[in-house]
Amino acid sequence: MHHVFPLSFFVASLLLSGCTAKLTEPEMSFTPPKYVEEMPAREEESNFASRGSLFGQGDNPLFSDHKAMHVNDIVTVVISEKATSSNKADKALSESDTVELQGGAFSGVGANSTVTSAVNRLNGVASIGFKAGSSSDYAGSGSTSKNASFTTTVSARVVKVIANGNYFIVGRREIMVDDQKQIIQVSGVIRPYDINQNNEINSAKMSDAKISYVNEGDVDRSINQGWGTKIVQAVWPF
Repeated sequence: MHHVFPLSFFVASLLLSGCTAKLTEPEMSFTPPKYVEEMPAREEESNFASRGSLFGQGDNPLFSDHKAMHVNDIVTVVISEKATSSNKADKALSESDTVELQGGAFSGVGANSTVTSAVNRLNGVASIGFKAGSSSDYAGSGSTSKNASFTTTVSARVVKVIANGNYFIVGRREIMVDDQKQIIQVSGVIRPYDINQNNEINSAKMSDAKISYVNEGDVDRSINQGWGTKIVQAVWPF
């Protein structure tokens, strides 16, 4: 019975440490930004009086590009992201210190042989010097470079038309090939003026853009550590 409490305490500490050791995979929230939630939706004009124009009027006239204009309309997001970075640093330190303490000297006054002899003996003891020195050198250098690119297309749905005319869109695409699942998610705020005639918009023109690309399957599990290994590494002090 005396060993139950220490064992329970150890198990509880292990679990709590595991919970705070970032054992889960990174997640991305695709909820709308706060300002999108706070801004009211634009009211639709249901009673639109037609003036008999041949070309039509309103948000979706007859002779116009077929672009997303309303909630639940579809727009194609062309994801073309590139990340290039380069960093180089050099550092060199040098330090040298010298401390020297010389012994004192005494001199006798007069021609008294006894005093002169005593002074000479005192000088023999006092003329002991001290000298110390230290030096340190450090030199280090490092460099990093990264060049990554990601290109694909995802169809997104207009979730909300904000009062200023901008759209908040959310899209998701799942692909299953040989039991390997690829999940692509995207969300952000876009301007209708940035949508081209093919009903496409580049991801670089999205505000508050969030893009996620995740693989699920045997290949992904084989290259990731298990949760048990992560717990042991999180609490192992050596």
